[in-house]
Amino acid sequence: MDNTTLEERLQAGAGALGLEFSDEAAARLVWLLLEVLRWNRKVNLTAISDPLEGVEKHLLDSLAILPELEGVRSLLDIGAGAGFPGLPAKLVRPDLELTLLEASAKKVGFLKHALAQLRLEGARAVQGRAKGEPEAERVPRCEAVVSRALAEPSAWLPLAAPYALPNGRVLTMLGRAPPKSELAQLGRAASLALVSLRGYRLPFSGAERAVARFDRPA
Repeated sequence: MDNTTLEERLQAGAGALGLEFSDEAAARLVWLLLEVLRWNRKVNLTAISDPLEGVEKHLLDSLAILPELEGVRSLLDIGAGAGFPGLPAKLVRPDLELTLLEASAKKVGFLKHALAQLRLEGARAVQGRAKGEPEAERVPRCEAVVSRALAEPSAWLPLAAPYALPNGRVLTMLGRAPPKSELAQLGRAASLALVSLRGYRLPFSGAERAVARFDRPA
């Protein structure tokens, strides 16, 4: 499948989600996806092998969090894997300072390769496992912290909270959203305040998704 077809698919899906970005950004996003699939033959980066499926479930699913990143200047992606959602967000928002934290040395190798090939300034990949101690781990606190499918909200929120700056935010990517009251209670247990819960559907499969934003008090 040629790159143009994938770029058109990506732009169509982005439009359905209410997102806009340049053709240049679309081309770089498709390059990233195809590079993930190329490396995947030797390094286990993703279970997805179909580029069209990857456009939706890797690229568009990552970019769907952009509204929750409005006004954010630094982003920490914990358990970054092949770089989703952090790398797509950085490609559309080059002003973001991005840190990708990943425990697997092979995956960090891919992330560093991708960063170098894309010539992304203000982005770095760090090998390590988040344990809730950013200073000891030499991981910067950021204005936003995110992960995709690392843990259920009950485990994710207390883990992520220490990595958010005061007045920063923790984003929780979800399938079908649990009740808002349940999320608010989980947030309070982690000293976080639930600010928003937004549900949406992926544009081609119709799969249900949601993203919750929690803010850390000053």
